[in-house]
Amino acid sequence: MLDIQNYRSFVAAILVFQAIPGAGTIAILDSTARHGRRAGMAAVMGTLAGDALLMTAAVAGLAALLQANPLLFQGLQWFGAAYLFWMGGKLVFTKADGNAAESADRLTSRGYFRRALAVSLTNPKVILFFIAFFPLFLKPHASPMTLPVMMLHVTTLSLVYQAALVFIGNLVAVRLKEISSASVIASRLAGVTLIALSMKLASRIH
Repeated sequence: MLDIQNYRSFVAAILVFQAIPGAGTIAILDSTARHGRRAGMAAVMGTLAGDALLMTAAVAGLAALLQANPLLFQGLQWFGAAYLFWMGGKLVFTKADGNAAESADRLTSRGYFRRALAVSLTNPKVILFFIAFFPLFLKPHASPMTLPVMMLHVTTLSLVYQAALVFIGNLVAVRLKEISSASVIASRLAGVTLIALSMKLASRIH
């Protein structure tokens, strides 16, 4: 297809990347658990917007910039780890007052969008994926239209996967709402997971 080599492997790599749980997945599931499908889809849109910006940056030369300035990439890694740790801490200390009355619980759809966008943009794992991803599947002297088509593939497959995640997550959340403390427990588990991810990321920075 166009100048994409190993097309099946290209599609498989996108699906595998989506299937690996990460900060974006947690943000989507947490938003869905708090305020249902609308909040979950707002988070999906935020994640996709962040991915689109990173893909555009990678195509525009971010890869070369980071390779030429390793300290810049290291700083980006520390910033991403700190942001995930901060957000995880907010979720861990959600108040157990029956309504899980923590400021993040009263976020609008726009707020969930912005939070997921920030998670995506500060996740070095995602940045590295896109920087390393496109060159692997480009044929020599590829057409200028090839990269936009590849970006469209990533966005479409990601949307399908993440929308399914919201649908399933909402079904589970509705069942769990019968347990009064379920939303607080879910938020704290999400927070602990984000903190663990940030610490794991920080341990690999060198």
